[in-house]
Amino acid sequence: MKIISAPDYQSMSRKAANIISAQVILFPRSVLGLATGSTPVGVYQQLIEWYKKGDVDFSAVHSVNLDEYRGLSPEHSESYRFYMNTNFFNHINIPLQNTNVPNGLAPDVEEECRRYDHVIGDLGGIDLQLLGIGHTGHIGFNEPDEDFDKTTHCVKLKEQTIQANSRFFKTMDEVPKYAITMGIKAIMQAKKILLVANGASKADILYRSLFGPITPAVPASILQLHNDLTVVADEEALRVVREKCPEAIG
Repeated sequence: MKIISAPDYQSMSRKAANIISAQVILFPRSVLGLATGSTPVGVYQQLIEWYKKGDVDFSAVHSVNLDEYRGLSPEHSESYRFYMNTNFFNHINIPLQNTNVPNGLAPDVEEECRRYDHVIGDLGGIDLQLLGIGHTGHIGFNEPDEDFDKTTHCVKLKEQTIQANSRFFKTMDEVPKYAITMGIKAIMQAKKILLVANGASKADILYRSLFGPITPAVPASILQLHNDLTVVADEEALRVVREKCPEAIG
């Protein structure tokens, strides 16, 4: 595990984008695992800036996203397909047919989960997986549970996650209660994992995930077992890590 400290969100975004751009420059046909949420937005903005300058070319890249809300169409303004298109894909030269997001409207959710696992397998797996971390320690929508769900699956979202997501919707009734998410197996089989975190609210869960017991009650704790994990976080998110394990920060 490598932990990189950044003074603020902008610096965190730039450092993380550097890792992703290096992956694409060195391996133009990379398969990128991508994440949504507020944390990666700055990473995508930085990558777009470098693309526009001609520094990085996404034309041969394939992508697979971690998750999608169950019941939202790709055109819904809060769907993760819409998020990816508006925050990243529409501003770079990745062919849209090379991008993959679970289908939240699939009539047979179990078949959609199987299909998505086959998509990842047919691409040869993920070369670099970008992750954020939720306040419950969830990665993708792999929520705290009694077991680590290995394959793509439909998950009932925890109340804390629903509350956190409610800021994006007009009413609580509109907030999706289910999501399709990539499983722990596909995430852990990625050749490289890049975890980004910012803000004081992530400080405790980041420490528990990186240095606490490995348990499905804190899904991100499984990342301790990955042999190529890089964490890029700002000072606020690293506060507890710095207090308890200062030697771990590079």
